[in-house]
This record gives sequence, structure tokens and C-alpha cells, in this order.
Amino acid sequence: MVRVALLGFWHVHAKDFLREARADARVELVAGWDADALRGADACAAADLPFIPDLDALLARPDLDGVIICTPTNDHGDVIPRALRAGKHVITEKVLAPTRAEAEAILRVAADSDRILKVAMQRRTFGTTHAIRDLVRSGAIGTPTHARVRVAHDGAVRTAAHPEGWLPTHFYDQREACGGSLIDLGAHPLYLLAEFLGGMPEAGQGAFADVTGRGTDDHAVAVYRWAGGAIGVAETGFVSLGPFTEIEVNGTDGNIHLSPIDGLLRLRRRGDPWHEVEIPADAPVPFAQWISAIFGSDPDPDNLTAALTLSAMVEMASATPRG
Repeated sequence: MVRVALLGFWHVHAKDFLREARADARVELVAGWDADALRGADACAAADLPFIPDLDALLARPDLDGVIICTPTNDHGDVIPRALRAGKHVITEKVLAPTRAEAEAILRVAADSDRILKVAMQRRTFGTTHAIRDLVRSGAIGTPTHARVRVAHDGAVRTAAHPEGWLPTHFYDQREACGGSLIDLGAHPLYLLAEFLGGMPEAGQGAFADVTGRGTDDHAVAVYRWAGGAIGVAETGFVSLGPFTEIEVNGTDGNIHLSPIDGLLRLRRRGDPWHEVEIPADAPVPFAQWISAIFGSDPDPDNLTAALTLSAMVEMASATPRG
């Protein structure tokens, strides 16, 4: 049995981690903590969890094996190393850190701690991701030259049902979130581009806009170039009717398309018509993979490499002057 605490209820996916932990027979949830005592106490009461206001006291408990990190992104560089140094396994909501240097610092602590650190990048587990990656790697479209990944929703749109939008307002806090839509929802298209086009790009830039006037980007596009000449485009935002996901990967001899209309994955090779591609089952979610890794069987050994690339891509795009 792995005994787990949830550190922070800032991120919207805290509730998903709670659900996944309670659904896993290998896990016992023992407590929760948040730097915001009111938020933490309310969330723990709703989740029927003991609230521990002292993080150091919680991390010192011998009956605690691992922690789930759902703090504000700007707290990752403090809370994750503290947990690792206390001998706890860690899974954190993406991103690991807003810059490559900060991510590398956390990874050094993880390496020294001999504990399992996992970064939750949910769409790396999707069957569609595995199918597209395998098609690209098999040469089905020749040399990949271009990819476009769009992941967007309408969480910032003011409606009658949600006068301030359905996304929590702290997601627009530039200090806590370390950015806006690109660093949060945009993380998905960024790490998917790296998955399809071969890891870290050599150059990139972003374009950011704030149509709802909240002071940070509520939609964004980032464009990257890889060493072999491939170009990747990541599109994201909180101001498009959704949820909305579309993926296309184009190469010298073919095309791959995941449709946002019917959810079907299609392939076209030179000289052939489009045809549907079977999508395999999703892999276990990142939380379940983390627990398996604690028990010695890691289903995603490349997770931290992908997490470091993601932080570097966020930093690369975010360095683009805005105005």
C-alpha cells in the first residue's frame, strides 16, 4: 500500500487526482495540505480528508510514502524538492517548472533523492498519441515536415451560466501560474509536438493575446523548428468553444489527421485515399503509472526527459516580446 497526501488544491486537476487515488487499490489517501489554509481546509472537508496546515510536519510523517503536487506553478521549485528531500515519491501536475534551469534544478534533487518523480502529461497516455507517434516513427508519411496540435476550451468566456467563465480566476494570476493559457492548457500541444517531431526543437517563438482583459494570455500560438527542418505549431486558449482537439502531422509522403468533428484518426499515403486508422486503448493514467513505478515497474521511463523538454519549450516561446 502506498500512502499518499495531496499537496495543494490550486489546480483544477486536484479533484481528478483524488478520484484516481481512491480508485487505485494500491493507494491510501492520508491527508491534504495547502499554503492557503482556508482553501485547503475547505477542499479537505469536501474530500473527507484530514487537513494538515504544517507542510514540514506532514512531510516528516513516517506513514507517508508519496505526495501529489497541485500547488500554484510558482511553488513547484520549493515544494517538490522539499518533498523529495523528505524521502517522499512525487507526482506533479504539469508543468514541472516554467524554465529549463528551474526544471533541471528539481531533477537534480530527484536524482539525489532516489525517489520516483513523475510529471503528469495526460495526453502522452492517449491511444491517439501512441498511434500517431508509431505511424510517424514507422515512416508511414515519409519524413515528417510539419505538425499542428490544437487543444483549446472556453473556460475564460463569460456566459450567463458562468459570469466570470468556468475556469478558476487564479489561472489568470501571472505570478502563481507563471503565465497564462500557453503554460497551462498549451502544455499539451507542446509536449505532443515534441513526441511527434523528435524531442527538443532548436528554435521557437510565441504569439500571445488577451481578449478577455484579465492581464495574461487567454489564447496563444507557438511555432517551433526542429533540426531536421520540421516545423511544429501549437495552438491553445481559454476562449474557443470546446473542448476542442485537432492534430495533423504532414510528411514528404503522407498525412495524418485526428478530427475534432468525429474523433477519428485518418492516414493518407502518397497515391492512396484517406483511410481510418485503428486507435489502441489508452495507457494507464500518469497517477497509476507513478504508483507502478514506485513498485518498480515504470510504464513511462522517458517521462522526465519529456518534462524537461516541455519546460524548455515553454521558456522558449515565453521569451518572445509581447505587445
